[in-house]
Amino acid sequence: MSTLPPIDRSSLPADIRAASTQVQHQYAAGLMFEKQLTTELTKQLTATAGSALSDSPYASMLPDALADSITQAGGLGIARTLVDLPESPK
Repeated sequence: MSTLPPIDRSSLPADIRAASTQVQHQYAAGLMFEKQLTTELTKQLTATAGSALSDSPYASMLPDALADSITQAGGLGIARTLVDLPESPK
């Protein structure tokens, strides 16, 4: 399983940056899950694309490149739902 590069704190959502270290670790784990999910989905997409991609020497690089790009752009939003943020006072 691949790991994420170090996460730039400035790219984290504000509420995650302000949260505890444990919450930040939960968010990072959620991003790793998203990356793995995106990689697997892209592998299936590549397999079903047939010869359009299989003839390309770059086809094997597509799943990881797409997953990295999506993760670096903030992910799919799943990581946020996996984080236990404390309730804000009203």
